[in-house]
Amino acid sequence: MKFKCIIFDCDGVLVDSETISAKIFQEMAAESGFKLDFESVLEQITGTSMTDNLKFFSENIDGELPEDFESEFRKRSYEAFKTDLKPIKGIHDLLEKISIPVGVASSGPVEKIKLNLTTTNLIDYFGNNIFSCYEIGSWKPEPEIYLLAAKKMGFKPGECAVIEDSLAGVQSAKAGGFNVFGFANDKNETAFKELGATVFFSMDELGSLLKID
Repeated sequence: MKFKCIIFDCDGVLVDSETISAKIFQEMAAESGFKLDFESVLEQITGTSMTDNLKFFSENIDGELPEDFESEFRKRSYEAFKTDLKPIKGIHDLLEKISIPVGVASSGPVEKIKLNLTTTNLIDYFGNNIFSCYEIGSWKPEPEIYLLAAKKMGFKPGECAVIEDSLAGVQSAKAGGFNVFGFANDKNETAFKELGATVFFSMDELGSLLKID
């Protein structure tokens, strides 16, 4: 393998949390008078910060966004994660085969990352290599979270592979000088390629691209 380190995004790459979050955002927006189809909500929240999402919903609901909107969203989503969250298909098998250091760099709060990884039995793969944008006040597409992760783990950006599933995440890693692999679908495949990411559609395919036996 040409890489010395692999850094994973969390939501949508390690755990299938974005669909749960989108459903809750959709429900709460509807409660405030803003009805939006599920796919539009999912597209809005994938790879974006909570600040951006709150701004989006506040600009579109009828009236003021409830003061407890974020805390209520966190409460509902955390409860749903405990019962409904699943690991991304094939991620356990892939991590079992990786012999180099791995880390997580996510836009979510540390407690959310740890909860999600614990619920899906993934946390033991990462040890202390869990990094949150909330710790540094910088969010994707800015590169700081990936630069921090690489530095803390003792590697240069060019020595690391980053695994992402959002445009903002790919932009973040590319801006930091990382090798980026984009977990794609029909809607974002072309955009990922235009940004310079190596595209894949399953964890088996990623393992082959990374030359993991």
